[in-house]
Amino acid sequence: MTIQSILAIESSRKRYVSMNQMIWLTGLSGSGKTTLAEELKNHIENCYILDGDTLRRGINQDLQFSEKDRLEVGRRIGEIGKILLDANLNVIVASISPYRSTRDKVRSLIGESYMEVYVQCPLDVCEKRDPKGLYKQARAGQIKHFTGIDSPYEEPVSPDVIVETDKFSIDECVSKILQCQSAMKIRAGAYPPN
Repeated sequence: MTIQSILAIESSRKRYVSMNQMIWLTGLSGSGKTTLAEELKNHIENCYILDGDTLRRGINQDLQFSEKDRLEVGRRIGEIGKILLDANLNVIVASISPYRSTRDKVRSLIGESYMEVYVQCPLDVCEKRDPKGLYKQARAGQIKHFTGIDSPYEEPVSPDVIVETDKFSIDECVSKILQCQSAMKIRAGAYPPN
């Protein structure tokens, strides 16, 4: 199914009750979360992106990379996302969020509007991409507790969807996410199936 066909289906269903969603993109640094978020935003109405890197320069600037701080980052993002959902916006989160417990708490907070997307990409590919030079800094000991290097990443046990950014194009990954989003809305009764 192409992005255009998914959007055509979505457009025909606008007369049904709206269901805002939080699409939580989790994965290693360099896996493609921000790139996917930006592309998804082009296909989802009334949407706001909460990007972990952007938030680190603002509301999370007082936090580092320790486990305690990472858990707090996830909590803050979840709470901000809930406020945006309550304001009738769709929310896309692009955050490493390395701990399952954080993602599980956010799922409990948000409920059926939460959609977990595992942006799966091997560590060696992420290191080669390294768009911000963070892996290089972590390997040189300049960043401590860096996920994937000297801090764990707990893969999702049962994400709503997995996209493999090392094997598929951005368009293919976005299409897969949009298909899952549409199926979740049907299950939740936001609109009937075709």
